[in-house]
Amino acid sequence: MAAQEELEAEADPEAMKRHRTLFRAVKRRKNPPLRRTDITVTDEAAVKRAVKAASLGNAMEWFDFGIYSYLAVTIGHVFFPSGNDTAQLISSFATFAVSFLVRPIGGMVFGPMGDKVGRKKVLALTMILMAIGTLAIGLIPSYATIGFWAPVLLIFFRLVQGFSTGGEYGGASTFIAEYAPDKRRGFFGSFLEMGTLAGYTGAAGLVLILNASLGSDTMESWGWRIPFLVAGPLGLVGLYLRLKLDETPAFQKMEDASYHSASEGASTVETTAKGDLAKIFRDHWPTLILCIALVGAYNITDYMLLSYMPTYLSDELGYDDSHGLLILIGTMIILMLIITRIGKLSDRFGRKPLLMTGMIGFLVLSIPAFLLIQQGSLVAVSAGMLLLGLSLVCLLGTMSATLPALFPTSVRYGSLSVGYNLSASLFGGTAPLVITSLISVTGTDMIPAYYSMAAALVGVIAVACMKETAQKPLSGSPPSVETKEEAAEMVEAQATPPKF
Repeated sequence: MAAQEELEAEADPEAMKRHRTLFRAVKRRKNPPLRRTDITVTDEAAVKRAVKAASLGNAMEWFDFGIYSYLAVTIGHVFFPSGNDTAQLISSFATFAVSFLVRPIGGMVFGPMGDKVGRKKVLALTMILMAIGTLAIGLIPSYATIGFWAPVLLIFFRLVQGFSTGGEYGGASTFIAEYAPDKRRGFFGSFLEMGTLAGYTGAAGLVLILNASLGSDTMESWGWRIPFLVAGPLGLVGLYLRLKLDETPAFQKMEDASYHSASEGASTVETTAKGDLAKIFRDHWPTLILCIALVGAYNITDYMLLSYMPTYLSDELGYDDSHGLLILIGTMIILMLIITRIGKLSDRFGRKPLLMTGMIGFLVLSIPAFLLIQQGSLVAVSAGMLLLGLSLVCLLGTMSATLPALFPTSVRYGSLSVGYNLSASLFGGTAPLVITSLISVTGTDMIPAYYSMAAALVGVIAVACMKETAQKPLSGSPPSVETKEEAAEMVEAQATPPKF
């Protein structure tokens, strides 16, 4: 019957016209046509302000967090009983890892809160908590002064730091992703990780200057406190920048009742799942697992290189503390110079090719890189660090645009904060502790290479399973473009009648 009707329609022009009208009506019901008001036209100046505030705030957060990594050996001597240097170092890294235990809790608190009350307010709150926690660590008396209470207080304020960090990355990456136009989300997102590198570089540079100018005895006496005390004023600067911003366009659209009525598919999700932690686990668990796998691979390699490597160079290879930090600072500066280019490449060629390049880089280059590092010469160590750094920058420059696009707008902050921090807690923060312990047990200095390769293998599988999101609207949000002309072209392109 259907075939007969089609033949009749071909012979009858009026029947053909009715078929076309019916086709258009059915298509409109399934995919309502875009209207000009459905498309967000970004303000370039506002986008740049948002990127600057989020990135600088992120830099200050990771400056605070990085200080502990680069003072791990000194902190072990100050806050734990003397005797065994390896035991002190393991205790110090265990305290480093402790802060990651509460990061998922921070993510579960701040993430859904950010989906309910807005991204800006929560990001300001996380900045305040991080500054308080870091400043307080700089004021704790040593083990020699108050004994048992010194490590107890250290652990408590590390927990405060970890709790605040639970809402930082998910919020900052969501903030930039929702401000950026779809075709340049990778480029603008890469500035967030430039902020991370800048924070780590600033922390490492300050510790390097203090080590060189004060000496080890003075550093253990009181010099180690200076970087922590600097966190207070820096926190106020970051808070000021974040409070000056408007809420993201995507969040404002989601809150707008007229947009809910115009976008039926989005409104159904937003009104039933918004801010609901239980529904994040129930409705988005496959994407959460993908997020955890991606972040786990990324975090292990990240913390191995940017947090643990100075300790590896000094403790395992006998490098001077300042020497190892100087090489790492040089590596991070190179990464900062190229990271935005990686973001641009991800916009052009897609997130998956860049992420896969980074994962395969760690899988293939980790052993050669550590063999070079173990040669001990400045050139060999620098070359090995650069091999690892170039693999890492493919992840750093792409991940900030990749992860927010995994989840719809209504649960983006919450889902990303939960997934990111569960993974960071299980894999990222424990990386220095696990590597140090495995080296102690096995006696081999190649453990960091093997650990990175295992993480990269998981990452390769995760990247293969994810969908490409480059140059596409965020799920649950309207398209975001840079000009009114681009918006008009998008509406016109969708309104083009079907061809028979």
